[in-house]
Formats: sequence, C-alpha cells, structure tokens
Amino acid sequence: VFKSCTCRCILCGFILRLSFIINHSFFFFFPLQYKKSSLQTIGEEQTQNPYTELLVLKAHHDIVRFLVQLDDYRFASAGDDGIVVVWNAQTGEKLLELNGHTQKITAITTFPSLEACEEKNQLILTASADKTVIVWDCDIGRQVQKVSCFQSTVKCLAVLQRLDVWLSGGNDLCVWNRNLDLLCKTGHLSDTVIFRLVAPSEGSLGWDVLEVKRLLDHQDNILSLVNVNDLSFVTGSHVGELIIWDIRDWTVQACERNFWDPSPQLDAQQEIKLCQKPNDISIHHFTWDEENIFVAVGRGLYVYNLQMKRVIACQKTAHDSNVLHVAKLPNRQLISCSEDGSVRIWELREKQQRAAEPVPTGFFNMWGFGRVNKQACHSVKKQQENATSCSLELIGDLIGHSSSVEMFLYFEDHGLVTCSADHLVILWKNGERESGLRSLKLFQKLEENGDLYHAV
Repeated sequence: VFKSCTCRCILCGFILRLSFIINHSFFFFFPLQYKKSSLQTIGEEQTQNPYTELLVLKAHHDIVRFLVQLDDYRFASAGDDGIVVVWNAQTGEKLLELNGHTQKITAITTFPSLEACEEKNQLILTASADKTVIVWDCDIGRQVQKVSCFQSTVKCLAVLQRLDVWLSGGNDLCVWNRNLDLLCKTGHLSDTVIFRLVAPSEGSLGWDVLEVKRLLDHQDNILSLVNVNDLSFVTGSHVGELIIWDIRDWTVQACERNFWDPSPQLDAQQEIKLCQKPNDISIHHFTWDEENIFVAVGRGLYVYNLQMKRVIACQKTAHDSNVLHVAKLPNRQLISCSEDGSVRIWELREKQQRAAEPVPTGFFNMWGFGRVNKQACHSVKKQQENATSCSLELIGDLIGHSSSVEMFLYFEDHGLVTCSADHLVILWKNGERESGLRSLKLFQKLEENGDLYHAV
C-alpha cells in the first residue's frame, strides 16, 4: 500500500526520465543515450538459405548444452537434466534415452573402437556434476562402466585413439585406459599448461604426464584452444587476445589483439557512458580451415588469415548477444549461434579492390595541377593495406529457438542440428532436398501399387 505516489514521465527522442516518490523514498532513473544497433538484418525471402524446414525434437527437461555426432545418421544430445538422448538425424526419431547421472552433464565425447577390434560398438563418455564419468553403448542403450572416484567435477573429456586412452580434466588431469584403470594423473591445475604424455617403454614401466610449458603470454584466462594444423595451435583469451603457437618449440608465431576498437568517439553531451562488459571482447570459440581461423569474439565474428597474419573480414555485431559457437560450412560459408537465440549463416566474399588515389594538397592542386603530397599518398596506401580484403555477408537467419542457442552440428546429407536453453533440439532441413525426397517416395509408392501406370 502506497501512502503517496507521484509519477512523471517525459519522453524525448531516446531519453526517458522517471522519478517516483514511494513512502517518502526517492528512486531516480537517469537519462541514458543508447547507440543505434548496427546488427545486419535479412528479409523474409532468404534465397541463399537452404534450411526452410524444421523438426522440433522434445525429450529434455532442462538446458540442452551438448551435441555429439555418432555416425552419418545418428547424434546424441545432453544437458542440465542429466539425460543423454540418441536421435536419428534423418527422421528426428528418438532412438534411445540414457539415464544414469544424478546432476547436470558437464562434458561428452565419443569413444571409438580400435580398428583391430572385432566389435565396433559405438561408445560415448559423459561426465557430470555428480563427480562421475559413465561409458555408454549407444548401439544397445546400456551403461557399460562407471567411474566414481573423482574429487571434483570433470569439465572436459578427450580421447587419444592412437594410444587407446582417454583423459579427464577438472582440478587435475587424469589418464585412463579403456578398462577405466587410472594410468597416471597430475596435481592441482591452476594455469594453462602443456603436458607430454609418456607411454610405457623399455626404459619406463608405467605411464607418466610431464609438464612441458606454461602458457603465460596471455593477459587473462584462456577460454579457447584448438589445433589448426600439424605445426601450430591457437589460443583465445577472456580479453580478446588470439595467439598462434608453434607446436615444435611452443613459441609464439603470431598474435592478434585488435579485435575490438577501444577508442570510440566520446559524446560530450552523453550524461552517462555505458561501458562494454568484459565478455563483450572474450573469444568464446574457434573454427578453422587451411587458410583462415574463424573467431567468435563477443557479439562479433572475425576471419584471421594464417598466411597474411591479419584479420581479413569481420562483423563486429554479428548477433545481439555473445556468439557461443561457430563452424565452417562448404562453399565459403560460416554458421554462428548466440545467446540471443538466433542461428545465422554467413558467406565470405572478396571485396573489389580499388586502386589508391593520390590525395592532392595545396592551392594549385585544387585546380588539378601541381605536385602530389607524398605523405598523403603514403597514408592512403597504408590505410588500404590495413583494410579488410573480404566481407562476411548474411545469407540466412534461422529463427526457431526462444532462448540461448548453445551449439550445433552440421550433417552434410541430413541438415543442421541446434540445441538451446529452451530445452529443445531443432533439426533444420534443406527444404528443396526434402521436397525432392518426398516426391521420389511418392513415385516409388505409386509404382509399387501399380497406380503410376494406370495414371499414365
């Protein structure tokens, strides 16, 4: 019950002033000046977007954070409800539901069988906040083995198929064999460290993990790390640094810290400056091909060329919120998903380079004669060299989720799979291809029944 209430609203452009008096207490909402969004948009007629049909898959009861491809036609989803669901990527049919964890799943990966092994069962590993790791058989839908000796939550899993071992990472790093025997482990991890795994040999009877180097060149925590080829890997940090490392001697090959322009023009009349959040420049995810590294930086996308060692294309505002996942598609296309619930398809296009024009200076040059200022000409040339040589053009916008899209999978023949905080998995289909398949099935059915010949 309010004893007294006074409300005054003044709307002028984008400035809103409100003041309330409630029980003789004052609450002020100061004027804010918002910057116009530079988000690229696309119309309803998305002629280059093949994903015009979708199937909504419902099985989870909480945030779906992980997707993993099992083979050419199956994938698994997992998330905060602790359930693993196996799906048919072609039909969207739910094949299996694997229950065994009591808390949210924190990591998932496939565990392929050895080539020499006669049994080729599809196994997966899942880690959970209940401090367990479970091995599942996705062909028969049962739990094979379970490890419950962890002192903390396992946050990542990796399989070294050549050595037939798998690794778990959390507060420490552990190495396991296929029978879930602990081979060796490290102490408490506090920095980003490169380790060398030593397998048993004539000189040593057991496995061992040796520290090789600590990556201390970043100014903040490393959020992303991935191999780009046999000779180098790349890391990205919380403050938007990208470093390319040499695998042979762990030295820095290249470094990029210019993903964000820290010096915008300040408005003298702006009463309150809205600062960017720290994670607006964080590098959340990488993907790559032979030529480029595709980087998700805050809300933007950047293309870093490995040979030129510089950014060749960017979309500083690719989404309304942070980009969480990015992947390379065929035909120079890129796909990204974001906390804003959108999935967007981009095409990397080369810009038409124009020759540098000299800039005339001085009185005589106003009329087209006289010498050209060398410094001005050099400035234009340098500016063109530093400019991006390609562009990222939006060709598709997939709207289906109502909350943050965590990640996606790309199937060449069966479309695109996305998972979200709205508890849904969506299977996006190539509309033209699906229409052709339906027509083919119809003709086959008519031919089987003999109706096709009657119609003719």
